[in-house]
Formats: sequence, C-alpha cells, structure tokens
Amino acid sequence: MTLAAFLGFCFLTLLGAISPGPAVLMSARTGLTEGFRTGTFLAMGIGLGACFWATCAMSGLGVVFHYAPWALTTLKLGGGAFLIFTGIKLWRHAREPLAEGPQSETPRTGASALWLGIVTQLTNPKPVVVMSAIFLGTVPPHTALWQYAALLAVIFVNETAWNMSVARIFSLDRTRARYISLKTVLDRLFGGMLFLFGLKVAAT
Repeated sequence: MTLAAFLGFCFLTLLGAISPGPAVLMSARTGLTEGFRTGTFLAMGIGLGACFWATCAMSGLGVVFHYAPWALTTLKLGGGAFLIFTGIKLWRHAREPLAEGPQSETPRTGASALWLGIVTQLTNPKPVVVMSAIFLGTVPPHTALWQYAALLAVIFVNETAWNMSVARIFSLDRTRARYISLKTVLDRLFGGMLFLFGLKVAAT
C-alpha cells in the first residue's frame, strides 16, 4: 500500500467520523449530561463499533448486502427502531429538572458507556457500504495483514478522538450552563434529531 493511498484512507475515514450522525449526537449529549469521563468511554465504544463495520467491509459484507438486500433492510429496521426509541425517550423527559452537581445525570459506568457507544454505532449499518467503497478505492489487493490492522487502528483513532473532542466541548461548564437554561428545547432537539436519524436509517 502506497503512502498516498494510506493518507487518502486516513482522510476519508476522518471525514466519515466528522460527518453528523447518531454517534456525534450521542457524544454531545453524553458530554453535557454525564461529563467527559463517561463521554470518553462512549467514544471508545463508537470507535470499536466503527472497527466492526470496517472488518465487515474487509470481509466482503458490503457485497453480501448487495446480493441479499433483505439482510441490510433487516439491520436498518432494527437500528432505526433503536434510534427512534431513544429519541422519543429524550423528548418525553425533556421537561424533567436537572440534578445538582457537575453533571446533570448520574454518570454510567465505563462499561455501560462503552457498550452504549458500540450499540449506537451498530444501529447504522450503512457505514459498512461506505467502508467497502473506501477500501476498494484506496486499499490494493493482497495488502498485508499487518497493514489491515494498521488501517483498523486508524479508524479507531479517528472515531474515538473526534467523538472524545465533541464530548469534551459539551462537558465544559460554560456549555453546560447554556444547556441548563435551554434544557427542554435542547433535549427535544436532541430527541427529534435522533428520531429523524432513525427514520433515515430505516427508510434509506
């Protein structure tokens, strides 16, 4: 694999991490309500979920989805249902007052936040199709196994670092103070966006 192809892969996967979606949205709200530590574990889970989809792409699952679209449809419906459920839950609890203290909610355990990050990433199976295109466009055939491992590491770092940054920004006292003053509106905005992401995942 040439250096140019490697750098192209890094850039494309970074763009994928930065693009708005359920993972970024969940990182933002976790940073707001549960703090940076919990957001860090969530971001690591998101990174692991991205590595799972990348491994599927390397294994040819994108081709399977092409010839067996019902499998992709099943995954999309399940993932969309999870996002819709989460969005409705946020909307319904938007008027509930915040607890006192550095976070507005009792932080999850690290393991719980890590699992939520994995599930959040896995609710959107479309990345495996995107990853398949990136691998086909930048990774030559007969690439060494250690190089594939390095590419997975790049994906994990890109996804984790970006979502950690989002969680950090939203965990700052100034950001949280603004959130407190607009909690109902912002929670309904978060919930509504997750609901729409769920519909998009299920319908497209």
